[in-house]
Amino acid sequence: MEENSFDCHRVMIVDDARIDRFLAEKIISRHAFAEEVVSVDSALGALEYLTKNSANDEALPDLIFLDINMPEMNGFEFLASYKTMPERIRSKCIIIMLSSSLDPEDKELALQSPYVRHFLNKPLTKQKLQEVTPVRGQI
Repeated sequence: MEENSFDCHRVMIVDDARIDRFLAEKIISRHAFAEEVVSVDSALGALEYLTKNSANDEALPDLIFLDINMPEMNGFEFLASYKTMPERIRSKCIIIMLSSSLDPEDKELALQSPYVRHFLNKPLTKQKLQEVTPVRGQI
């Protein structure tokens, strides 16, 4: 049996837009980027998932694709809460901002976070996945 060639075991997509989650899932699947995709429609849902699975490294995502503009809690508010999460989560999960925002201030603010390793504009593409792949090697 051939060994899998996935870049990630598990990735999480955090986006309130169903079509954006669907497209990201399809791109990730089509290019064998991750074995499993956890898709959540809110930053609060992502925090709940991480909290619920904090003791289970297998359930934690390697990468989190995080949208900025979401109702209730935006991506920056997620980051503020994320910094209070246990170190085991923060050291395992790499955050990639994936946003439709073209505002240079959003990109600058995102990249100032010690938890954000990369900023990508939507939509997710094969080329953008390739940009992110070396980021995983930095862990």
